[in-house]
Amino acid sequence: MEKKIKVVFAIPTLSAGGAERVMSYVAQNLDKEKMEATLLVIGGEKEAAYPVEGIKVIFLEKEKVRESFLEIINFLYRYKPNLVISAIDHLNTMMALISLFFPNIKFVGRETLVKSVTQSTKKKFFINTNNIQKYLLDGIICQSKDMKIDMIENFDFPKDKLTTIHNPVNEKFNLKTPHASDSTIKFITVGRLSKNKGHLRILNALAKFNKPYFYTIIGKGKYKDEIVDRAKKLGVFNNIQFIEFTDKIPHHLQNNDIFLHGSFVEGFPNSMIESCAVGTPVVSFDAPGGINEIIETGVNGYIAKNEDEFLHAIYEVVSKQFLSPEKIRKSVVDKYSADQILDDYERFIEKIVTN
Repeated sequence: MEKKIKVVFAIPTLSAGGAERVMSYVAQNLDKEKMEATLLVIGGEKEAAYPVEGIKVIFLEKEKVRESFLEIINFLYRYKPNLVISAIDHLNTMMALISLFFPNIKFVGRETLVKSVTQSTKKKFFINTNNIQKYLLDGIICQSKDMKIDMIENFDFPKDKLTTIHNPVNEKFNLKTPHASDSTIKFITVGRLSKNKGHLRILNALAKFNKPYFYTIIGKGKYKDEIVDRAKKLGVFNNIQFIEFTDKIPHHLQNNDIFLHGSFVEGFPNSMIESCAVGTPVVSFDAPGGINEIIETGVNGYIAKNEDEFLHAIYEVVSKQFLSPEKIRKSVVDKYSADQILDDYERFIEKIVTN
């Protein structure tokens, strides 16, 4: 019997978020005959928003990633994995530095956003973290083609270190059942309440929408006050409900008519894929980060370049009676099914460990 490949998936926290959901899902569902997965969480167990079963989970109970440096080294020395896959940029950088102590372990970072957009708004530090990752990590997993192209063209990452693996659609997202038409159109957005997520430009467009509607915003964050203030100024606050956190995302997606996406940059938006997976169409602003890979115009939604186009796209979906749920679901399940994405991860793991 061949020895199992020991893989550690490292994440800053297990709180609600796309990277946390995908990393924990992949770790739990790799082929257990071939691989032994462990989830290493820098943060605390109390923050965990996702149940993890069938694999070992270790919480370091640290508030900040940088506080875990010695604990991670100690853990890797004792556990001796074949491969470490980390996510989120600052943890990827620290893992790249830790790799210097473990020449027999492969280290891979999973990138979560398009770097050239996100880093342009951040302070420049005296250490170039991109170079640390570029030279010390054995590989980088990109979520989208946009992300891979950006890392090659803008940061000179070598092509042979970059692999694109999209996010999976798992089995819990079932097709919505037809419901009686309602004169009130129901919109939904799922995501962190931050400036980058573009809630304000969605509200600007909805303020000009001349049909009855109700808008559900699921997510929490420090930007909520700004969103509430804008909604009140535009006179649309009474059309909105806020839900901070729920474990019934599929239910909410199924019971709304159109998913609205306002982000200025993405990695590969899980909530957009999940909306399509239940058959709810998407109207999205154009932005780098896989949106143009997910949206098939007129099949599962529309992409708009500005607020006027966004509003027009909403009317377009409404006029076509919200598109076909079956075709919407097929558009993402055919490309991003969990089985297919897990196969991609397993092939990648086997290849990088044996090289």
